[in-house]
Amino acid sequence: MVTRVRNSALSHLSELQESIRQTYLQYPYPWVIGYSGGKDSTTTLQLCWYALRELEPEQLTKPIYVISTDTKVETPVIVDRIQESIRLMNESAKEQNLNLTAHKLSPILNDTFWVNLIGRGYPAPNSAFRWCTERLKINPSNRFILEKVAQHGEVILVLGSRRDESATRNQVLDMHKVTGMTLARHGQLPGAWVYMPIEQFTTDDIWTYLMQVDSPWGGDNMQLASLYQSAQDGECPLVVDDKTSSCGNSRFGCWVCTVVNKDKSMEAMIDSGEEWMVPLLDYRDWLSSTQNPDIKPEQREFKGRDGRIKITESGKLRWRTYTLDFSKEMLRKLLATQTELQIEKPEMALISEAELREIRRIWLTERQDWADSLPKIVAETTNFNVAWEQNDAAMPGQLEADLLTSLTAEKDVPIQLVQKLLDAEWQHQGMFRRAKIHDQIEKIFGEDWRSWDEVAAVIEERQAKQLEQGT
Repeated sequence: MVTRVRNSALSHLSELQESIRQTYLQYPYPWVIGYSGGKDSTTTLQLCWYALRELEPEQLTKPIYVISTDTKVETPVIVDRIQESIRLMNESAKEQNLNLTAHKLSPILNDTFWVNLIGRGYPAPNSAFRWCTERLKINPSNRFILEKVAQHGEVILVLGSRRDESATRNQVLDMHKVTGMTLARHGQLPGAWVYMPIEQFTTDDIWTYLMQVDSPWGGDNMQLASLYQSAQDGECPLVVDDKTSSCGNSRFGCWVCTVVNKDKSMEAMIDSGEEWMVPLLDYRDWLSSTQNPDIKPEQREFKGRDGRIKITESGKLRWRTYTLDFSKEMLRKLLATQTELQIEKPEMALISEAELREIRRIWLTERQDWADSLPKIVAETTNFNVAWEQNDAAMPGQLEADLLTSLTAEKDVPIQLVQKLLDAEWQHQGMFRRAKIHDQIEKIFGEDWRSWDEVAAVIEERQAKQLEQGT
């Protein structure tokens, strides 16, 4: 019996490093290397670092940018690792005369997870509605890449993608490959080329390399292996398009991810001794439970932020954003979770003051929170000492809300309709030209203002019709 030994990519390591050097020298574009802190991106960066370090200083004419995206809801142990890695990279690159700088990227305030989940009431992400990936991962990376394209004309994006990850990954890798070149065109970013040095590596190749070759910037590969061992899972790739799978069930993902039913990675880390993460897992599991169809009527609006009510022909209602009351409950639980964590990790913050201010603004201006609930919730659940902006513009408050509740009930008028009209007037008061307020009023009246009883009647009618057609 003959045993066939696979020809490992590691047997051609010197050729690969020479190929990396030649690719750098051949094209007049700067490099952008994606780094997530996981095994594949670490291997890619190490290979590039060692290869390019062999060049003469006068040959290192094009800048090398290492980028890592912090979604602001990353698993805390990974946040710490990446932060330290970026510091070490920048220090080591200077010491080794490598034309390399490392950058931590973040979503803009308007795109952060808590601003959209708690502020706007977006439902917890699932496989069918993964609104977070583009906002938290794709946009920050693409924004940086396109800035460099504008500055330099074109860039080479170096990724740690591998062919043994999946058949779908192979198709994506082949789709934009240019014959005769080591580069491929990026499918969605004009001016960006893609280079994948480890595309032929297997998982065994990755770990063999990392365990045998020290990090050139002083990182700890043994610690990285321990993280994987404690979580028993994969890593979250740098995501720069909507065809690259985000994390979902991966090790190096967001601690609050609800795309999967259970976060086995976090559970494994807790079982491995990271008991302090229990409050994070509890919050994630509670948030995931809100996807249960049976409890959606208690937590969701039947009308969307666009003012539309969606009912299928078969009479199935599409529940939309979380109600304002439930958004308040999510914030209370999040702040309570943060307070619990800070007993052991005093420096840890799950939500920033900037996010709290933006959520407050959204609740006040878009969700008719006339009671101005957020400062009260923060005061009740934390020791934060925040200097909140005062209501200097005579914006309606709790007294007006109580009065309006009584009046609209008496006149059988939707309270939110009147609140939105009054808010529109308040937002435009003092303006010399008031043309925009007419557009806003027209938009408000164009919303679907049917009551729940009317909507329920339509649902019942369509379900009865569907049943009748089926018999």
